[in-house]
Amino acid sequence: MKHPIIPKSSLEFLSKLKENNNKIWFEENKSKYLVELNDIETFAGALLQELSKTDVLETATGKKSVYRIYRDIRFSKDKTPFKTFWGGSYTRATAARRGGYYFHLEKGNSFFAGGFWGPNAGDLKRIRAEFAHDPETFEKILNSKSFVNSFGTLQGEQLKTAPKGFDVNHPAIDLLRFKQFLVIKKFTDDEVLSPLFLEQALNAFKDMRPFFDYMSEVLTTDINGASIL
Repeated sequence: MKHPIIPKSSLEFLSKLKENNNKIWFEENKSKYLVELNDIETFAGALLQELSKTDVLETATGKKSVYRIYRDIRFSKDKTPFKTFWGGSYTRATAARRGGYYFHLEKGNSFFAGGFWGPNAGDLKRIRAEFAHDPETFEKILNSKSFVNSFGTLQGEQLKTAPKGFDVNHPAIDLLRFKQFLVIKKFTDDEVLSPLFLEQALNAFKDMRPFFDYMSEVLTTDINGASIL
């Protein structure tokens, strides 16, 4: 079966929208938008189908995974009404599976990402306790060939000093400072438009799994390894 592709016109539409980010232009080009949206949803659906072979997801369809193009401008200083990228996500199913998959398609700025954007205080405390107790297990994942080749390094906001309750000289201080835990794989425009892109995107998501599995294990157990579910 031939995999769907991201057509060049889908990225070009976004560029035009960026230059004409207003409701009048959008309404005049609504039919074009719907054509491009259908291609993105088709690609997202195919990626979902392939990803579902190795993970259990709540997201039901490609259409439901793609974000609305309309921006929420109620509390934003930026009043432009439309997003200038195609974005979407897949949610992992059940409390036993933590982490989420995200995609962002935009000319010159396409990437696939995953992780923990805003862990709550309880989760953050549990993660740090694990790092303090056994940083080597997570460091092994971060230093693995597949992780380094796909994502380079762990990303996310960090404290400038040690978190409360931890010594600034702790051997795992570089991990303990993290407030977010993100992995990001960037793609060039040529890669996005390639017939091989679905396979490359799927591999990026698959390479997140050791990271997700580790975090899922930590966040569903106490410090002694007993399940809290």
